[in-house]
Amino acid sequence: MAGIVLDGKAYAKELEAELTQRVARLTAAASVEPPILATILVGDDPASATYVKMKGNACRRVGMESEKVELPGTSSTEELLAAIDKLNARPRVKGILLQHPVPKQIAERACFDRIALEKDVDGVTAHGFGRMAMDEPAYGSATPAGIMLLLRRYGIEIAGREAVVVGRSPILGRPMAMMLLAANATVTICHSRTKNLPEVVRRAEIVVGAVGKPEFIRGEWIRDGAVVVDAGYHPGGVGDIDLAAVVDRCSAYTPVPGGVGPMTIATLIAQTVDAAEKSVEMTGK
Repeated sequence: MAGIVLDGKAYAKELEAELTQRVARLTAAASVEPPILATILVGDDPASATYVKMKGNACRRVGMESEKVELPGTSSTEELLAAIDKLNARPRVKGILLQHPVPKQIAERACFDRIALEKDVDGVTAHGFGRMAMDEPAYGSATPAGIMLLLRRYGIEIAGREAVVVGRSPILGRPMAMMLLAANATVTICHSRTKNLPEVVRRAEIVVGAVGKPEFIRGEWIRDGAVVVDAGYHPGGVGDIDLAAVVDRCSAYTPVPGGVGPMTIATLIAQTVDAAEKSVEMTGK
């Protein structure tokens, strides 16, 4: 029997309906203008431009505003930092998204960390990561935070289970591991130097593919009854896991597309709405 489909697309629609109501209540009760999610795009990478457009569309669907800041691919670190500073200083901007990746001449980490903590709705700052890892209030990186929402929506048991995360990027693999750990899973992080990777993956009751390589994780590596989360997306509509080989053996899985991707955007919007509500509570505007 095929595993339960963890339908991120359907759940994202449910979340957007809730967020639309929250934005309407916020603007009516506090008599404020709709919150703004500002996106910064450096260069002309087509995939990045598509992602930014999708996020802007999601903002409009829930009644928020989206503002796109475009910088040329030749921009320097100092120019990008200046753009971030301007957005940090604007009260109506409740969230700032710096689209990854940025051109090689830019110090990406310095630019991520320039985003004000209260506006770091994509969970990319080192400060935010540290607070999240220590179970302190912070916005989690949007993709792993979206995965956690999806797992809870479908009642997937996490506590006490063995989870393996394949990938250790600072905005996906590492925060994913910390979130699973906070939910009382026993977590192993794998990477390019992990020995006997198939054997490690085979132990997992929850497998998260976050390695960034198409179908890198083979179906035969995954045990029967596992929960399979594929956080990858590559040309041809495939993820990081050979899903076709496991859908009939796993207990639940995220489809590609339609699983993790929609949840990333929905979580980003949700965290922006949360930031706007907190701002009104603290400042009244």
